[in-house]
Amino acid sequence: MPSFKIDLSTAVVFVATAPEPKMANKKTGERAVDRETGGGLSTIGLLVSDEGEGNLYQVTVPERGIPEGLQPGMPVSVIGLRARDWENEFNGQKRHGIAFRAVAISTGA
Repeated sequence: MPSFKIDLSTAVVFVATAPEPKMANKKTGERAVDRETGGGLSTIGLLVSDEGEGNLYQVTVPERGIPEGLQPGMPVSVIGLRARDWENEFNGQKRHGIAFRAVAISTGA
C-alpha cells in the first residue's frame, strides 16, 4: 500500500504523550515489531502546529528512533514522517483510517 511523505518544514511539533510500546495483540501482550528490522515499535502522541492549526497525531516510531527522556511539552523534530491509509474488517464491521509512521524523533540536543 502506498504511503505519502508529510512535510513538517514549517510546523512546530511538541510531544503530547510519552512513548508507549505498540501492541500487536493487546490480549496476549504481543509487541508490534518492525517487519524489516525485527525491532520493537512504540507509539507517541505529537501535537503538530502549522499555519494556525494544531492537530494531535499518534505516530508509530521504531524504538531505536526514540531518544531517552521524552516528556509531554518537549519540542521535537520528526524525521521521515509518512502517512498511509488502512482498512480492515472485524466482526463484520469495516474500519478505516490513516496511520502515521516516522523513522525517528529528535530533540535537537
